[in-house]
Amino acid sequence: MELAWGEAGLLPAIVQDRMTGQVRMLAYMNRASLERTIETGRATFFSRSRGALWEKGETSGNTLAVAAIVADCDADALLLLVDPVGPTCHTGKPACFFRRVDERGIAAEAGVDAAAFLEVLEREIEARRTSSAEKSYTRSLLDGGPAKIGAKIREEADEFVRAIEGEDDTRVANEAADLVYHVLVGLASRGVPLRDVVRVLAARAGTSGHEEKAKRGGPR
Repeated sequence: MELAWGEAGLLPAIVQDRMTGQVRMLAYMNRASLERTIETGRATFFSRSRGALWEKGETSGNTLAVAAIVADCDADALLLLVDPVGPTCHTGKPACFFRRVDERGIAAEAGVDAAAFLEVLEREIEARRTSSAEKSYTRSLLDGGPAKIGAKIREEADEFVRAIEGEDDTRVANEAADLVYHVLVGLASRGVPLRDVVRVLAARAGTSGHEEKAKRGGPR
């Protein structure tokens, strides 16, 4: 199916972080910018104001490495799945979408950038580092260090296993949520972002689990 370029010869291009799901920006592409993007693997767009191609991050260094380009059902819009380097917005924020729109239809001057829930939760866990341990369960875990966090992960993993062995789906979902939450706390305690975990999973895609473990020398 041919792309529906239309009279202006432009398509809106939505840019999404392929690891977190966060929508980073919206720009426009013409045939030349699409060809350049495919050729270089770096997101290149068409500036309607300047009437010229521009590569994202060419001057700032905040580039967008394109992993895949997907057209919508009508082939008149594009989705770029990317690995961003640095913030994407010219304001220095990770993404261009951060102005909350209120009930009057007014966009706020400032706000929190829109992000997928797990990323929001990860940020919240990090923020709890500065909260009072008496008021924050998360802070108490972080203060307890690897031993306390590890014990909770083992406990939650055991409860999850028992749930999938013989409890209802609601119980399975709740126990899985508890386990994921405590794993995120464990990652935060080591300063390992969830993004790194997703990147490892993405790198393993298409590889047999037995092969992958053999490469790492792990048990089969």
